[in-house]
Amino acid sequence: AIICLAVLTFTWKAFPLTRLTYWLILIHCIILMVGGHYTYAEVPLFDWIRDLLGGQRNNYDKVGHFAQGLVPAIIAREVVIRLDVIRSRAWTHFFVVCFVLAFSAFYELIEWWVAVASGDDAVAFLGTQGYVWNTQSDMFLALIGGLVAVTLFAPWHDRQLARFTRKADG
Repeated sequence: AIICLAVLTFTWKAFPLTRLTYWLILIHCIILMVGGHYTYAEVPLFDWIRDLLGGQRNNYDKVGHFAQGLVPAIIAREVVIRLDVIRSRAWTHFFVVCFVLAFSAFYELIEWWVAVASGDDAVAFLGTQGYVWNTQSDMFLALIGGLVAVTLFAPWHDRQLARFTRKADG
């Protein structure tokens, strides 16, 4: 969050982002900070939800991975559209979703490397809570977040992008 704040402060005048993008970045930072404070496997609200629904694990990390797809997708979409990197809307959305999947896979690789380096603390660090498909479901939720960004959020984002470029119209 601190690195993000520094980057946003440095680029504020040269390349301001849409309000939607700034708000989503803030929400994502809050999700990360809450997960960092409690550890993702022990966020109290999600313990309560787990107990209420009779679940076996605290799923707060799944919220984080959905955001890890949604927010970078909106950022990538904004940069690609504003810099006119890809002219086709369909190819822009394809690229953005591929970017999100690559970003998510890279994050999972970093988690793996840190877990290998930390030895016995790997299980606590990864927060898999005994779920064998945790890595795959994390990447799947990032994919869902990316797809939500390029479908449900795209019209809202386009209206805000119109302030910066005419390409957002189509």
